Amino acid sequence: MKRDGQKIVGVVVYDSPMARIADRAGADILSAGDSVGVNMWGHAAEEEITLDEMVVVCKAVRRGATHALVSCDLPGSARDVVDAARTLVRDGGAEMVKVEADPATIHAIVDAGIAVWAQMSGRAAGGRTQEVVELVERAHALQAAGASLLDFRHSGPIAGPAVVAAVSIPVIGGLGGGPWLDGRVRAIGNAIGYSASALDDQADRYANVARVAFEAITAYTADVRAGRQVRGK
Repeated sequence: MKRDGQKIVGVVVYDSPMARIADRAGADILSAGDSVGVNMWGHAAEEEITLDEMVVVCKAVRRGATHALVSCDLPGSARDVVDAARTLVRDGGAEMVKVEADPATIHAIVDAGIAVWAQMSGRAAGGRTQEVVELVERAHALQAAGASLLDFRHSGPIAGPAVVAAVSIPVIGGLGGGPWLDGRVRAIGNAIGYSASALDDQADRYANVARVAFEAITAYTADVRAGRQVRGK
């Protein structure tokens, strides 16, 4: 897709129904994210998620995928990342694992026969020449280690295009990305407003599922309390 100039669409999902919807909508990658802990389960931090929990999430996403590639995040709590990667592939059904790690670790996972989506960040880069050079060098090192894909967070309009041009593997981005990358990945809850906070904020989203759900549950509650038949099977 990168060679053909086609943008890659990644969606972070956490369950089978949403994975099935995103797959039918044309997503290229379904990413089972460790952000499930914060966005769905009420944890304070992503680091609280265990490997066993990520296997459950990955299996759910795998069941909903027909065409899209399934990637699963390696949890930060994993002690042996290579063994954890094997577990996500063997037990979770992942076709790729996503991790922020040094090139040696990436190489070890790849050497075990597992595709890697390597994560890097340009948060501190303001576009200064030396910072861009360092980011390009890091991207080169991750590609040389065997990464199949890069998630370049906070890439910016200067470092982003430089990294995209410097490596042959696709570079897509979530937080702080932009159209200068080979594609984008977005958490489904942020894209469609599937969180309680979306009831009150004015963020520009593709939908506001929280508002729709709130209105539907309010109507359902009114029907029950009024003794009316409820809708739906």
